[in-house]
Amino acid sequence: MPSKRDRLTALHHIIENTACVERYLIGMDRKEFEQNDWARDAIERCIEQVCEAVVRLGEQADELMPGQPWGDIRGMGNQLRHAYDRIDVDVVWRTAKARLQELAAEARRALARLEGDTAKR
Repeated sequence: MPSKRDRLTALHHIIENTACVERYLIGMDRKEFEQNDWARDAIERCIEQVCEAVVRLGEQADELMPGQPWGDIRGMGNQLRHAYDRIDVDVVWRTAKARLQELAAEARRALARLEGDTAKR
């Protein structure tokens, strides 16, 4: 079971990497994204780190942020790490533009709860 510190770190990593993705995508449309190797590489790396943070949360991910598609998230991380030559640009784009923000919002709420629990002690 991850320690509270480990959970806090993983949640911070989810939030920080999502913020990076949002910054990298400012002013970029789908076509520009597909044509920009640097942006795609950076965003894929950030998504990979988000997925790894979820892996590090382990079974507590669902407890901290219920209702997320944990299998899909972990699977995407595996895809980015091991099947990098078969990455679907559309999946990365949709993840970057929509899915990450929802996950980061849940991570912020979970982080606030955990930090609130710590402050009460």
